[in-house]
Amino acid sequence: MNPPIRSPLDELGLTLTRRRFFERGSHLLGGAAIAALARGGLPSAAAETAKRVGGMVEPHIPPKAKHVIYLHMVGGPPQQDLFDYKPVMDDWYDKDLPESVRNGQRLTTMTSGQARFPIAPSVFKFAQHGECGMWVSELLPWTAKLVDKMCFIRSMHTEAINHEPAITYMQTGNQITGRPCLGSWTSYGLGSLNDDLPTFVVLVARSTKPEQPQAIGARLWSSGFLPGEYSGVSFRSAGDPILYIGNPPGVPAEIRRAALDGLQALNQRSLERIGDPEIRTRIAQYEMAFRMQASVPELANLASEDAKTLALYGDDVTNPGTFANSVLMARRMVERGVRFVQIYLNHWDTHANVVGRLKNGCKDIDQPCYGLLQDLENRGLLDDTLVIWGGEFGRTVYSQGGLSKENYGRDHHPRCFTMWMAGGGVKGGVIHGETDDFSYNIVKDPVHIRDFHATVLHLLGFDHERFTFRHLGLDMRLTGVEPARVVKELLA
Repeated sequence: MNPPIRSPLDELGLTLTRRRFFERGSHLLGGAAIAALARGGLPSAAAETAKRVGGMVEPHIPPKAKHVIYLHMVGGPPQQDLFDYKPVMDDWYDKDLPESVRNGQRLTTMTSGQARFPIAPSVFKFAQHGECGMWVSELLPWTAKLVDKMCFIRSMHTEAINHEPAITYMQTGNQITGRPCLGSWTSYGLGSLNDDLPTFVVLVARSTKPEQPQAIGARLWSSGFLPGEYSGVSFRSAGDPILYIGNPPGVPAEIRRAALDGLQALNQRSLERIGDPEIRTRIAQYEMAFRMQASVPELANLASEDAKTLALYGDDVTNPGTFANSVLMARRMVERGVRFVQIYLNHWDTHANVVGRLKNGCKDIDQPCYGLLQDLENRGLLDDTLVIWGGEFGRTVYSQGGLSKENYGRDHHPRCFTMWMAGGGVKGGVIHGETDDFSYNIVKDPVHIRDFHATVLHLLGFDHERFTFRHLGLDMRLTGVEPARVVKELLA
């Protein structure tokens, strides 16, 4: 007797036995869920699904922010050279960090073998600015002009002491990769405002003088266990923002459209037979790619920007891939409805040559950050756009390697670091938290990464404890299971 003839989809189903089981039994599981709901059971996952309208989750509270521009300084900026002024350290030059300050705290392998931990006071001058009196380094004269529009958190802290777990923790709420990042949670919760552009876009800006860069990869903008459609879409820093954004030579738009229609029909059949949610994501991505062929070239064309606006961002603004160009692109994106723009900039891993590297790094970001906030405000966008600036941890007050009056290095320091936010419902002119004279330990109002995430979600309209996604039988959330609080002192 000849074996039965099976279609390729049936053959695929036999190789995916676990998935096939749940696909074939999905109607039974669905019936069980409906029956349970009729009795008042299983409320969380089904209720959240029922609340989704047009790709959005109903906000728990009125949102203050509709967009986020997150400027991540990869490597960890040294807080005591930029925002955490410690004049007492001038008297401690080349003296050892007291053990009573370090108190046996963990060190990296890069300095744990040092015979000494000599104090390296900042060589840069500081001055107070604005009505709030915020101390700002001489390296950031443009940023200093806007301190009354910004809130500074000088008491951020984390447990992660190395880059990979630290940046993953800051972006996803967990030191282990594979969780959804903040941008994906935002995309999942708020949905799209523009069907022709991605909801979540990532830009990796180029430092003008790169030195000791850290790895930046798609793991940082992954949707994790959320559906794949909520992953970040990475735009390139040179050439076309998206590869193959144009049709091949000799292929008009109507032929491309017909080809996609045929491909979509095949994918739809596969989806109906197999039930793999990634196929649904693929269909959506093909459609988005087609629409982006018209929207992205218009987005990337700066011809509509007047000279006065371009001047806000500085001389590098028209040079694709620079930080100045990237933040202008971010403004153009939120103006067109993009929910979350993530910009990464390397150059902040200052194990050596702090003085030279900070001068270059601050020159890259200072005027562009000023220009971004001013431009958003001029267009009426700042009130509902949350701008975030910061790294994954801070730097040590003691020097790594050689120390001189002119230069020094700083190792990783998770115990305290500084971040700032502006717009999007935060209170301007706020200086939150304090550190000790060594910028080593927090002495007032600590803010953990979980608190930071809870606060951002609150500004977006979500209660971090209720904003969940069912995965592996658990209601997963960005802030995890440990206590987290909204830092209400930062809210307008």
